Amino acid sequence: MLLARRPLLLSIIFAYSLLIASVQAKVHHHKWEITYQFKSPDCLKKLAVTINGKTPGPTIYATEGDTVVVEVKNDLLTENVAIHWHGIRQIGTPWMDGTEGVSQCPILPGETFVYRFVVDQAGTYIYHAHYGMQRSAGLNGMIVVKVPDGFKEPFTYDREHSILLNDWWHNSTYEQATGLALPGNQFTWVGEPHSLLINGRGKFNCSLNVGGTCNSTNPECAPYMLTVVPGKTYRFRIASVTSLSALNFEIEGHSLTVVEADSHYVDPFVVKNLNIYSGETYSVILKADQDPNRNYWLASNVVSRKPGTPTGTGILHYYGVPRGRLPTNVPPMGPLWNDTMYRFNQSVAIHAHSSFIESPPSKSDRVINLLNTQNRVNGVMRWSVNNVSFDLPHTPYLIALKNNLHHVFEQRPPPDTYDVKTYDIFTAPVNPNATRSNSIYKLEFGSVVDVILQNANTLTANNSETHPWHLHGHDFWVLGYGLGKFDPESDPKRYNLKNPILKNTVVVHPLGWTAIRFKANNPGVWAFHCHVQSHFFMGMRIVFEEGVEKLGQLPKFIMGCGESKFEN
Repeated sequence: MLLARRPLLLSIIFAYSLLIASVQAKVHHHKWEITYQFKSPDCLKKLAVTINGKTPGPTIYATEGDTVVVEVKNDLLTENVAIHWHGIRQIGTPWMDGTEGVSQCPILPGETFVYRFVVDQAGTYIYHAHYGMQRSAGLNGMIVVKVPDGFKEPFTYDREHSILLNDWWHNSTYEQATGLALPGNQFTWVGEPHSLLINGRGKFNCSLNVGGTCNSTNPECAPYMLTVVPGKTYRFRIASVTSLSALNFEIEGHSLTVVEADSHYVDPFVVKNLNIYSGETYSVILKADQDPNRNYWLASNVVSRKPGTPTGTGILHYYGVPRGRLPTNVPPMGPLWNDTMYRFNQSVAIHAHSSFIESPPSKSDRVINLLNTQNRVNGVMRWSVNNVSFDLPHTPYLIALKNNLHHVFEQRPPPDTYDVKTYDIFTAPVNPNATRSNSIYKLEFGSVVDVILQNANTLTANNSETHPWHLHGHDFWVLGYGLGKFDPESDPKRYNLKNPILKNTVVVHPLGWTAIRFKANNPGVWAFHCHVQSHFFMGMRIVFEEGVEKLGQLPKFIMGCGESKFEN
């Protein structure tokens, strides 16, 4: 809650008003039909997974403390569905996290599932599919949770806009998943995205003649326009649901003041452009103070991978200028794609706002070192954590643990660490072979846990990738970043315990490390994984369990798969 993030004096001042607000909390009902529809978000027609016929789906608006109810009917005919409410902590409702295989059984074709949860913390969030590789097919959208009446945010603005960034492929998720699962030389990488979308719109070059129907004049792929009034100040809520790409977002000619990250207030700092990784959300403040007689580009560019995708564009439209008038300059190209230091320096610049610091515990009860590597299992390319590539069981963990179905997943615990002293992160793995497992990390309820995410070289020499890691059910403190190998003796002495930002998604830079700390105080079973969809699909994930015994009886409607068929 916002209340929990305030200093004591502010907490007292606002306690009464928040109590009144809680009495007045509203329930927001949504009815969604999930279907395949032919869409042309980048001018090329293809099947997309839609919500009520649209992609992105509708933005959910609520106020802190409200309840959101989403009735989801799966009309995909041949595919299951699960929807994750990314960043919503699901305190008291872990079965509503929307994570197939972890918190619920998937929604079968023709069936309806009702998600019901409280949005307990104001901020900017996203939702997206959490089944297979379905996220990149179009099932995604934003959640905007307003502060309660009487609460003053540490910045002011006149109006706000939301910006959802995505990458887009013309081949189906079935084709992508099949290629990733093929052994040896048959392995087929998903490739770079064909387009970058801003609020569901992009522009593919139809003259490339790649097959299919491509119409550059289709209004579905007209540049997205955000209208601003000269002299006014705007809050832009920016979120990334990319499946692969790390992005750099820029608004031509305008500086951006970063004020929020993953729904936590930031000590404000100004950037020319914003690096944003899959699963992250930010708020930036923009002053419409440039020449009011022209329009300006919104530009999204791939970073951290050699770009094979044109710049994604939209238009910042100054009110009074003809809407159809394109900006006169070329779209901004952003920083060099391989300038790791540029991105690293922006990461370390993010600190908690001085009036909203929630100090982390001074020490942890458990340290888990996670080495991120690319490996092979029986000749199949996989991603691994501590040489273990993750598989989901058929019976969701939450159901299995609560009902003592311990035989449905491996009981031997996964490794807490790797050979930290001798492992060479700068070379391809000497032994590229890994194992597959579905065992989970069991955390003592109430304990404080440190996780050190260490990035390493892939199977390709002189190559290391960017990994944004997302933790379900929690916010965590970002204690520090580093480039190179983590030193367990010296690096913890440099942790930021003074004003670390709280987040739910954090980047691990190429050949670098990131240290986080969280409290295992939310009863449930929670996924922790790389938010790059192909990496997640190929095993780059783990699962934490904490305090399941404290939960009451689980609702029957989350069951129906694996051995939970017999519990229903």
